[in-house]
Amino acid sequence: MSQISSGGVRPHIQELSDRLISQIAAGEVIERPASVVKELVENAVDAGARSIEIRLDEGGIKRIVVADDGCGIEKEELPLALKRHATSKIRTLSDLESVRSFGFRGEALASIASVSDLTIVSRTPQASSAWAIDRDGVSPAAGTQGTRIEVKDLFYLTPARRKFLKSPATELSHCLAQIERAALANPHVEFHAYSNGKPVMTLLPADADERIRSVMPREFAQASRRVLADAPGLHLEGWTGLPTSARSRTDKQYFFVNGRFIRDRVLQHAVKTAYADVLHGQAQPMYALM
Repeated sequence: MSQISSGGVRPHIQELSDRLISQIAAGEVIERPASVVKELVENAVDAGARSIEIRLDEGGIKRIVVADDGCGIEKEELPLALKRHATSKIRTLSDLESVRSFGFRGEALASIASVSDLTIVSRTPQASSAWAIDRDGVSPAAGTQGTRIEVKDLFYLTPARRKFLKSPATELSHCLAQIERAALANPHVEFHAYSNGKPVMTLLPADADERIRSVMPREFAQASRRVLADAPGLHLEGWTGLPTSARSRTDKQYFFVNGRFIRDRVLQHAVKTAYADVLHGQAQPMYALM
C-alpha cells in the first residue's frame, strides 16, 4: 500500500535494491557480534569441523575471525555462499521438514557481508590451494583445509545500528556465551577463543559430561547431580546443580533440543518448580539439560 508523504504527494511504488534488501534482512539475523559468532560457529559445525578457533577484537565489534578444519567450500561455490537463500543443506520441502543441520536458510553469510567487511578463505580436501572471496571477487589464497571467515568493522555500513552496541566487554561476554552454548551442544569439537590476541577459552574434545563440567562454574562440578529420564517420544539427560550452587543470575541455565540451544519459558518454569521447596526468592539453579 502506498503512503502519502508529508508534502501530500504519493511516492511511486518501486522495487528496493538488492543491497538495501540484504541490509534490512540482516537486521533479522545479525543483532550484535554474538549473532555473527553464532552463525559462523554453527556453519563450522555443519561443515564437520573438529576444531574451531574464534578471535575477537574489541568484543567482536572491530573484528571477528572464525576458522575451522571442516570440509571447506569449492572455489566455484564461493560467490554463491554470499548470495541470499543459497545453501547446501536443503533442496526440497521434505529436506526442510527433517533438517538436522544448524543454519539452513542460506541467509547468514549474505546478511553479515551486507553490514561488514567480510572475507572468506576456504580450501576443500581435493583442492591444491585455498581460494578467497571478498568485495573484489575471488582470488587465490594461502590456507589449509577448512574455512576461515574474517568479519571486520561490523555495522560500519549501517552506523545507525552500530551505535546501539554496548561496550566491548559486554559484547565479548555475549560472544563467549554463544561459544559456550555451541561447545555444550558439540562436546566432540575442540574450541579455542581469543580476545584481543589473548586466550580466553580452551575446550578440548570430551564426552558430554566432561564438557559440561568444563563449561560450568567450579561450584557446579562440586555440587550437581546427574539427570537421566525417558518418556514417550522424549529422552532427557544432563546435570542439575544442588541448591547450594544456586546463583542470582540465570546465565548458567542451558536447554538443548536436538542439539540446539533454546530458551523456553515453559521448560524454565518446570525446572524452577522442581526446586520450589529448596530454593527461595531470586535464587536460580544451574543446569545443562539435553
